[in-house]
Amino acid sequence: MSEHTAVKTQPFIVTPKDYDPALDVLGTKVTVLASNAATRSYEISLQQGDEGTGPPLHSHAWDESFFILKGQIEFSCADKTVLCMPGTLVHVPAGTIHGFRYGSGGGQMLELTGQGGTASQMFTAISKEIPPGPPDIPKVLEVLKQNGVNVAA
Repeated sequence: MSEHTAVKTQPFIVTPKDYDPALDVLGTKVTVLASNAATRSYEISLQQGDEGTGPPLHSHAWDESFFILKGQIEFSCADKTVLCMPGTLVHVPAGTIHGFRYGSGGGQMLELTGQGGTASQMFTAISKEIPPGPPDIPKVLEVLKQNGVNVAA
């Protein structure tokens, strides 16, 4: 057997008692359920935000999908904006400019990234380096860029 044998992905189950503490990502609470380090492929996170919060228009090199669980979330994607209700799936191909805002009463959704996504790495960096409250925008842009996210002008 070669010493270069690929590491085999192990099955796992994550229950609510196993969740890591939610990351504070510019007002969105992000609970990483599965990182690409664990799956060796995709990532899954649970995201919850208060009314009016959400990321600016941005793009990155990985596919991303969102499944709305609670509330209303307004998605902007490829020059189209849609108010999404629970049960809605939004798919965003790699390189597509997109963003969202939580609607009245806030909302909750699952986020799934395509293979090679580094969303959980970026969420962790933002949570660690950007304190709650009005953000230092140049610092936010720097941390996003370091983690493969480009904010639209």
